[in-house]
Amino acid sequence: MQLATDEHEESHSTIEALGGWPFVSRRVRIIDGRIQAWESRKHRKGRSPLGHHRTAWLLSARHLNTWIGVVFATGATCFVVASLLSLFPDFAGLNVFGIRINVLYFAGSIPFTIAAWLQLFQAANARFEENDQGRIVWFGWYPTEIGWLSCALQFVGTVLFNLNTFDAMSPSLDWLQEDLIVWVPDFVGSILFLASGYLAFVENCHAHWALRPRSLSWWIVVINLLGCIGFMISACFAFVNPGGASDLVVAFSTAWTLQGAVCFLIGALLMPLEAMETAPA
Repeated sequence: MQLATDEHEESHSTIEALGGWPFVSRRVRIIDGRIQAWESRKHRKGRSPLGHHRTAWLLSARHLNTWIGVVFATGATCFVVASLLSLFPDFAGLNVFGIRINVLYFAGSIPFTIAAWLQLFQAANARFEENDQGRIVWFGWYPTEIGWLSCALQFVGTVLFNLNTFDAMSPSLDWLQEDLIVWVPDFVGSILFLASGYLAFVENCHAHWALRPRSLSWWIVVINLLGCIGFMISACFAFVNPGGASDLVVAFSTAWTLQGAVCFLIGALLMPLEAMETAPA
């Protein structure tokens, strides 16, 4: 089996390699006398994880990318609604208790994890050549590849959000329990989300910073990165002191959760459009 990142092939045929150090996200190579350009994000977004498997049509590149966007949008919508209800409990004349809002947060975290795993599954299998039929990797371990690493960090972050939102549904937690089983997973998960979002940005730009407003993919990674920043700020203000958190701090934290969720929702809704550009018909 020959991998797409074969070192011998790189040393003899690569004429250009770009990426934010220490990663390479774009290569230009000479293969069989022809110049071919490879980009990490476009490559993994344009490949079906099942390759030539007889059920590959179930997870064709375009269908998979669209479903990832739809599932992410579902989770983000739950977070948006939960944040709005928390900020405006009497919104639309509804009297919503905190426990019900936390249930909605937990419900939204599940689609986040499903979509994040689908992206990780896609990234883990995008590294193989087309002739590697029947080879399926469910998670993989490719930390030197920026696309896989970004997806892996995001997936672990969503699992922590599952734990954090599940524990938050408990009605009888003191301040220490809230910090240990609610805030800590939230804070660590937000750090992983932020790292994942920045790696996705670097992967798309082939540099640690670039301005490409004409690229739809660039807008998607930028909007998602802003969402990650919102979640990180929210987590910083979600820490509970022994005397309890003030209403103002809670509202400020929730507002940043809302900002992050809105960004994730917009980014998710743009993903099917990106799929039409990167995935073959």
